[in-house]
Amino acid sequence: MDQSIIELADLTKIYKVKKEEILAVEHINLKIEEKDIFGIIGLSGAGKSTLIRCINYLEKPTSGEVFFKGIPLSRLKEKELRKIRQDIGMIFQGFNLLDQRTVLKNILFPLEIAKVPKQEAVKRARELLQLVGLADRENAYPSELSGGQKQRVAIARALANQPSVLLCDEATSALDPNTTRSILELLKDINQKYGITIVIITHEMHVIESICNKVAIIDQSQIKEVGFVNQIFEHPQTSIAKSFILPDLEKWNSSFSNKILKINFEGNVVEPILAKMILETKVLVNILEANVKTKDSKLFGEMLLQLPEDLKQIAKIKHYLDKENIEYEEGIAQ
Repeated sequence: MDQSIIELADLTKIYKVKKEEILAVEHINLKIEEKDIFGIIGLSGAGKSTLIRCINYLEKPTSGEVFFKGIPLSRLKEKELRKIRQDIGMIFQGFNLLDQRTVLKNILFPLEIAKVPKQEAVKRARELLQLVGLADRENAYPSELSGGQKQRVAIARALANQPSVLLCDEATSALDPNTTRSILELLKDINQKYGITIVIITHEMHVIESICNKVAIIDQSQIKEVGFVNQIFEHPQTSIAKSFILPDLEKWNSSFSNKILKINFEGNVVEPILAKMILETKVLVNILEANVKTKDSKLFGEMLLQLPEDLKQIAKIKHYLDKENIEYEEGIAQ
């Protein structure tokens, strides 16, 4: 049975800038289980980067506690904290590679700090280069690598001390979509092969839906919603969760004189809901926007339809949706 590897208990972090206090995160309670790929998503300034830096105590919380494998980090001395941090790898948006070192020597750096014998360290570093697909670039310098290759080196370096947890702070934000996809696949592969718990900080929902099994949504320094990705995608409860996942009804309300209707999808991916509705009702509708996703062969999301002006035709559509137990919401321009 999986157990919590990270637990944040009533965590608050306040920065003091001159005479002003800035609240970064407030009363955060969160549990991350072993082998999770746990996403933390929020807009810029929401507090997510501060939160991830509190997990490994690069930022010391103002109050509250961080437990790592049941150990309260606030009670550890600096030497003990350094030891714990060897079990928590971290990668960043900016890669943070050492420009004067080759790829191989970048990966060797944390092993040197940990005083691993050189022969063993080089063997480990080359195994990691094989893992991230850069076995032929060990003598290259960071300036000779693409952004995706730099991030692969950073991942290899973060894995050098065989950590239990890998923290990713906006690790794909500086990368193009194809490179992002390949990095996310690499992280997923690492999680599955080695059972490493991964925590991903991001402002991009596609990162969450690509590889995460759980997600916490942070807004204005607080966790607003947390749970399994499927559950939150299907039934977001808070306005911030809905803004990340669902189309905006009000935007279209102000743009169309016709009624619009928002259909909520949840079901089997092979079920042609919209096509069946049009065939049965003989009413044509215009799709304004759709945010329909599939995960684990299940369809969920929402679609906005522009309805005809004829009230009888609208009634047919609503009757069909009611009969099929499909959730919907009406909107009309003011």
